[in-house]
Amino acid sequence: MTQIPLQMGWEEWLALPGLGVPAILAKVDTGARTSALHASGIEITGTAEAPMVRFTLQPVPENDAIAVQCECPLLDRRDVTSSNGETEQRYVIGTDVEVGGARWPIEITLTDRSTMASRMLLGRQALGDHVTVLPAERRLQAELDYTGYTVPAPDDQARPSLRIAILTREDNFTTQRLVEEGRARGHKVDAIDTTRCYMAINTLAPEIYYDGRKLPRYDAVIPRIGASITPYGAAVLRQFETLGTYCVNGSHGIMASRDKLWAHQILVGAGIGMPDTAFAASPKDTTNLIELVGNAPLIVKLLASTQGKGVVLAETRKAAESVISAFRGLKANFLVQHFVREAAGEDIRCLVIGGKVVAAMKRKGAEGEFRSNLHQGGTGEVVKITQQERRMAVKAARSFGLGVAGVDLLRAYDGPKVLEVNSSPGFQGIEAVAGKNIAALLYREIEQRKAVPRKA
Repeated sequence: MTQIPLQMGWEEWLALPGLGVPAILAKVDTGARTSALHASGIEITGTAEAPMVRFTLQPVPENDAIAVQCECPLLDRRDVTSSNGETEQRYVIGTDVEVGGARWPIEITLTDRSTMASRMLLGRQALGDHVTVLPAERRLQAELDYTGYTVPAPDDQARPSLRIAILTREDNFTTQRLVEEGRARGHKVDAIDTTRCYMAINTLAPEIYYDGRKLPRYDAVIPRIGASITPYGAAVLRQFETLGTYCVNGSHGIMASRDKLWAHQILVGAGIGMPDTAFAASPKDTTNLIELVGNAPLIVKLLASTQGKGVVLAETRKAAESVISAFRGLKANFLVQHFVREAAGEDIRCLVIGGKVVAAMKRKGAEGEFRSNLHQGGTGEVVKITQQERRMAVKAARSFGLGVAGVDLLRAYDGPKVLEVNSSPGFQGIEAVAGKNIAALLYREIEQRKAVPRKA
């Protein structure tokens, strides 16, 4: 006897008994291959041989206070491309779906659907051959409701919060501000020493350990990776990215920003103005190298320099040749750059968060000092930037894929030039000069990304 296919509309009530979910209203979409379920606080448990995944499901779009704690075996990790073309790596679980008296096993991916009208999507892979979808119809099967859930009393409803890790080795002003601001906003914030992290790399359940214990699942990571540990810090960050954790700045952008040559090549590729720059490995190219940037005076800069260290101004051609020879003798990697004399020892630090310049300051070098870095004795003051400078700063940060960046600009006769893109900008100087709570602006961006309602 041929089984009559179950008929569904574009929206149906269903249950997931294996997850303790008596009712959830799902969107039925034959255009989507993969099914998806809203999940937050995802954490991998169990062992590498038998990994489990633990998460929180909030099945009612209008009431996030109703939450179901779920735990089940982890089947896979899979790249899923959404309808807008964005690809996300998701955890895959298996469970039974129950609708209209029928029950069968399906695979579901876990993702953030907090901004969606439906907390679950049923894709064509889960529908199989025994379901017929009538896209013009709605709720053809038995009506369910949310009365099977326990609604917590108002006093028991926890304020929405995120679990956030700050990757840092320093207990400096910026770290302290990030910790205190995050906790003041109700988040769980951990400052983690990057060098004390180590990683278990396996196919289904890669893990990160810290001082002998497995780290929990974080909603977001704020990297504050020091220049001296960039390669290892980027490796730890890549592990977080593999886990699907939102990282304010990605490992690729941090690595690229720390390599001056790579950074300038990215800026060129994005069509962003910068001082003429040249690089060569052979000592035979010294003369041509100097001429490529317009002769002396010029800047000689180590590729891995930070805070103005490893940056030398050569006033004359002879001085430039001497500095280049000395750097080569040390087997150091460096580049030479046109000296923008009209900048007069001043630059502009634009702080970009979430694709917007949220603060800017003019930095002026100490007397007789061409470097304007505050770490080199420079001073800062409020500055009004032009629309061109604003657009250039945003474009520079975006070209590295950085959610937060300090973009340093020089004002040249032929327009602004990007001098550097800093992936770990300090907050102390610019908060004091601009009079803004930069840490709060960063958390606001994270909260918007993670769809956490907040007051300003």
